[in-house]
Amino acid sequence: MRVTGFFHAGVTVRDMEASLRFYRDGLGLEVHFDRLLDGAYLRTVLAQQFTAIRAVYLTIPGGGFVELLEYQETERLSAASRPSDFGAGHLCLYVEGIDDMVERLREHGGSTRSPAAVDITSGPNTGARSVYALDPDGYPVELFQKPGRSAVINQAGDPA
Repeated sequence: MRVTGFFHAGVTVRDMEASLRFYRDGLGLEVHFDRLLDGAYLRTVLAQQFTAIRAVYLTIPGGGFVELLEYQETERLSAASRPSDFGAGHLCLYVEGIDDMVERLREHGGSTRSPAAVDITSGPNTGARSVYALDPDGYPVELFQKPGRSAVINQAGDPA
């Protein structure tokens, strides 16, 4: 018995189109599929009543997916929380050109917890940069630029 790999991380959203502007257009993740899930097994697995779920899988470069879920015809409340609240979570993505990525996310409905990306100055990730971006529903997506990567990427996709 063991874990054998990573499949996806799911994020429940209020408005799929607003979320796609953040994840697809802002982060640049490609849509793998966009479909309505209405199998009866879902109500059993989730122990909740709803009509259907719109599910959009976005491909993460290097493997796995971000699964956006918009539940239909059920009560929906915000689960937004602070990073210190138990039960809170976040998704962390490696990025290049973190400063440009932050600006692009802001143009597509995102915000950040800090005013800009922060230099990591101690520990095993010294030299890296990080920022917590918030999707349109307040779900945190950490952007992490590895140490030694330039903040600027030229047109050919190579570090400047």
